[in-house]
Amino acid sequence: MPINVKDVSEIFGKDVFTDKGSYCGKISDLEFDLTKYKIRAVVIEAIKGSYLAQIVGGKRGVIVPFPMVQAVGDVVVIKHITAPTNDMTEEASASDAPAE
Repeated sequence: MPINVKDVSEIFGKDVFTDKGSYCGKISDLEFDLTKYKIRAVVIEAIKGSYLAQIVGGKRGVIVPFPMVQAVGDVVVIKHITAPTNDMTEEASASDAPAE
């Protein structure tokens, strides 16, 4: 999805939603790949009480790879992010535990 130079400055502060309609926060920064003149990622500031804030907990923001961005207009739409389930978290911590 090409974005014009004019549009890059306008993307800051835009509201971000997932493609399922969950509010994530606002665009606070962009990461560029200057060798290819492309946007590499967007940084989303997780607003307190938003869907993204529930997933990341106390973190202030999340770096989302630009290929996950589906649309940029009045708002930014990204692919839906699912939180890891407790089962996956417990399995990961169990696999990290030393074997007896």
